[in-house]
Amino acid sequence: MWRQKKTWEGPNHPWKKDRLEFEKELMRYYGLKNKKELWKAATIARKIRKYVRYLNAKRAAGFDISEEEKRFKQKLVKYGLLNPDDELTMALNITVKEILERRLQTIVWRKGLAKTSKQARQLIVHKHIVVGDRVITSPGYLVKKEEEDLVKYHPYSPLASPEHPLRKFIEGKIENITQEEQSEQAEVVSEQ
Repeated sequence: MWRQKKTWEGPNHPWKKDRLEFEKELMRYYGLKNKKELWKAATIARKIRKYVRYLNAKRAAGFDISEEEKRFKQKLVKYGLLNPDDELTMALNITVKEILERRLQTIVWRKGLAKTSKQARQLIVHKHIVVGDRVITSPGYLVKKEEEDLVKYHPYSPLASPEHPLRKFIEGKIENITQEEQSEQAEVVSEQ
């Protein structure tokens, strides 16, 4: 029987207070289930930075890596981690927060399909969310830039109806937030 390879690396030292507080804040903000999800995102960001440093070293050694560099940059652009006109060295600035922003759970929450990030997780697991025509039940699914507009409620879900009480509450909450944000921005502008 084959064992599945571990896809994440935990921290080197488990009891550093500042790191624990930072992780706790990220877990609460993004609605993560456990630290393993956070460590998976951190590992993805770390591997991206490591590969960019590897490509820079090969270029400095005189190897022709233009094709390899082009493919890797296209992949980062596809996932929305890099702008098309940026240099590949800008990928060294990718952090765990940018990876967490590309998760399906965060996209559903940001689009206003759920009240909170934890509710977004629940809607995904309970098959109320589709990406295009595919039902995705993994909140950690990394959404490509082109798929971002295709994230919506499942057509056969009760939430697809605009008359659903949850939808009315969410839409009302979003309108209230935007009015509050507009008044706060007006206050900041008037103070300057």
